[in-house]
Amino acid sequence: MPGAFDGIKIIDFTQVLAGPFGVMQLALLGAEVIKIEQPDTGDQTRGLMNSGKDPGMSPSFMGMNLNKKSITLNLKCEEAVKIVKQLVADADVVVENFKAGTMERMGLGFEDLRQIKPALIYCSVTGYGQTGPKAGEAAYDGAIQASSGMMSQTGHPDTGPTRTGFMPVDMSTALNTAFTISAALYRRETTGKGQRIDIAMMDTAIIVQATQYNNYLNHGSLLGLLGNASPTGQPTANVFPTEDGFIQITAIRQPQVEKLFTGLDRTADFARPEFNTIKERVKNTSLVNEFLSDALRQNTTAFWMKNLASQGIPVAEVRELPEVINDPQFKHRGVFETLPSPVNKDETITLVKAGYITNEDGPEVRHGPPLLGQHTDEVLTSLGYSGDAIQTFRDDGVI
Repeated sequence: MPGAFDGIKIIDFTQVLAGPFGVMQLALLGAEVIKIEQPDTGDQTRGLMNSGKDPGMSPSFMGMNLNKKSITLNLKCEEAVKIVKQLVADADVVVENFKAGTMERMGLGFEDLRQIKPALIYCSVTGYGQTGPKAGEAAYDGAIQASSGMMSQTGHPDTGPTRTGFMPVDMSTALNTAFTISAALYRRETTGKGQRIDIAMMDTAIIVQATQYNNYLNHGSLLGLLGNASPTGQPTANVFPTEDGFIQITAIRQPQVEKLFTGLDRTADFARPEFNTIKERVKNTSLVNEFLSDALRQNTTAFWMKNLASQGIPVAEVRELPEVINDPQFKHRGVFETLPSPVNKDETITLVKAGYITNEDGPEVRHGPPLLGQHTDEVLTSLGYSGDAIQTFRDDGVI
């Protein structure tokens, strides 16, 4: 059966993480995506965090570009710009993440391209947006974590702020991008009109922290650096050491805390005044943390997971990625997908696919990530260019 976006064609100028992963979400649902890359180098992520055999196919790149076709175009060449405009004439969506103003300088801005396709949806993804004092400034995930206030809430008071080990701004911006383009496509169905979309990583970072910003704007509350402690301030919600690892416990309600002490075989201690009420536990945070840590160190993570979970206490072990991957839950959910390697057909690659499933017509990997320029000849031929013309483009450095 057709996917949700079958028949939708997207011209994708994006690179790195946020733009490519956002567009890939639409490709997983059936959209045809033509990825425009710079000759020779391509998407800069092709070579980042890459310890594999092929310098042009890093795991990060492959995981952001499933179901896409790649063509190379030197956008400094007039002929390349002409080719883009031919592609746009038959496209539904253009997505780019150059610095603000770059596409306009090449004659490929929204106003330029909607003269060709009036119902075009044109999405720009940048660090700070297309307008305002910071428009045009370059930005990466770490910089946005710092400047958006994320790092002021991440870290320990004694060691200072820290960034996360993953890219929350990039990946949340990607999902924001996919959602917004989807909404624009639905809007076009009902109005017949295209739309200009301006997505900023900084704006997305604020949205991700909506609860914290709302608390500050309305109550003046600032969390500061809490380490692994809960924003609720309750010491029975934290990360604690066990005999062989760490465990995260979220016991906030009074019955949960009582069950926690029972599960720890410390029922008698729950009657102590400093442990018996929320108010007293908060007042004696250090004492509670020390008490729980000493108790949990007496046995293994596996023991506590079984013993505390059976009491109905919200609990989770702190796991490494290999442990997570081997969780049978993900085989059921299909979050990871194994497919033939685009580099060596005798090997396979395994990539993260999508964060949801549907009863039918859900996200589907139709083909793997493209080699640089793999589909250049195919796409140009579909536009009516002859083999000789394509070779001339290659000789002249257009492709």
